Amino acid sequence: MKLVILSGLSGSGKSVALHTLEDLGFYCIDNLPFFLLQDLALGLHKSLDGAFANTAVGIDARGDPEALRLLPDLVRTAQERGIDCQVLFLETQIDTLIRRFSETRRRHPLTSGSRSLREAIQLELEFLEPIRRHADMVIDTTQTNVHELRDRVRGWLVGGASPKASVLLKSFGFKHGVPPDVDFVFDVRCLPNPHWQAELRMLTGLDPLVIRFLEASPEVRRMRDDISAFFEHWIPHFETDGRSYLTIAIGCTGGQHRSVYMTEQLGQHFESLGHKVMVRHRELS
Repeated sequence: MKLVILSGLSGSGKSVALHTLEDLGFYCIDNLPFFLLQDLALGLHKSLDGAFANTAVGIDARGDPEALRLLPDLVRTAQERGIDCQVLFLETQIDTLIRRFSETRRRHPLTSGSRSLREAIQLELEFLEPIRRHADMVIDTTQTNVHELRDRVRGWLVGGASPKASVLLKSFGFKHGVPPDVDFVFDVRCLPNPHWQAELRMLTGLDPLVIRFLEASPEVRRMRDDISAFFEHWIPHFETDGRSYLTIAIGCTGGQHRSVYMTEQLGQHFESLGHKVMVRHRELS
């Protein structure tokens, strides 16, 4: 059971960090009033499994500033109940925050008619100091872009490993058109075609006779290995860039034999690498 308490100055990247935790499988709650955090921790203690096994909570300076001073006691209580509770704090230099608010034209939550933006940021920093002082990790995002912040959060939490992308594999027939909204299209029409074998014509790439026919061809094996090697190299780069989904379409003439076989083979390969895989055969449905 893990509970991450995420806090920091407004404009320092808390939303990006919380979305990163969500991508890592955390159940995320943003802007939870601090006085409710103790009740939440008690509830998590009673339900250590299921959807709340990993929970992240975003805390800001709104509400009762004095309550924030109770954070060390809350963390200690959670840990005594068997919850791995850690605190992440994001900060940014004041001049950079002022520029960010000016560029986005967003209102700082602590500004008022009698309080300037700079004064609001300084007040927020004062309110959040008890959390910052007891944080397990403080990240300065002054010189950090969105991608670098995601990497820092992942690195702190899981040793830098990016979450595995979900892969959707589609087989299709070119004579029926290329599927829309795909990231990659591979054409396997150059491979031996079972359609010209009378005993295979009415079968599909899911049938053992067709599978044996295709696997007897060195070209088929080479195509499968080349496509697999391509994605083994490049999928981690997409994951590092924050991509959660990839859609790959494999096409042959009719979408019945070669593309179906290749899609199934690639699906098994990606599953062996730890990816969540969905396989769809458009022309067989």
